[in-house]
Amino acid sequence: MKLYLTVIGVAMAVIAAVNIALGTASWYYAVIATVWCTALQFALDGSLAILINKMPDRWFGVDNPHYRVSEGERKLYKKLKVRLWKDKVWELGGLGGFSKRILREPDDPAYIERFIIECNKGVLTHRLSYPAGFLAMLTLPNVCAWTIALPVALVNLYLNILPTLVLRYNTPMLQGILKRLRRRAK
Repeated sequence: MKLYLTVIGVAMAVIAAVNIALGTASWYYAVIATVWCTALQFALDGSLAILINKMPDRWFGVDNPHYRVSEGERKLYKKLKVRLWKDKVWELGGLGGFSKRILREPDDPAYIERFIIECNKGVLTHRLSYPAGFLAMLTLPNVCAWTIALPVALVNLYLNILPTLVLRYNTPMLQGILKRLRRRAK
């Protein structure tokens, strides 16, 4: 969490400073617009998370083909070494009632299935946050939409791609565990 907040804070400072230095906006407008766009990102991302959390679980089930991870995708995650940095990514699922930070009940098929559903909900939340972040550009006039809102949206995009990669990386392993538990139960 500290890493994410640091990235956000540094990005806000750099965006505001560059706009002030280039004379794109007065210092107070650059600061206020940067804070506004960042707050809007949090509000949009949070609203999407709440909305998706209220959707029926059956839409995010274990066998839903929209959330299958291909072999090529698995190779990409291996190449990106997701396993090495995944624990540094901010996990806020606990705010919605289900933390995905630690696998608490690895021998319970119902828990593993719930974990997969929560991963799938997280994937949709983050994917919808990619384009939603750019809506802030509609709230700022003229050049500031490009010099303030766009950079904030790009930071938001980056910070949403990372958890998507982690969730997609974890899902095949969870499906493997669930498969073994179901076989064992038979």
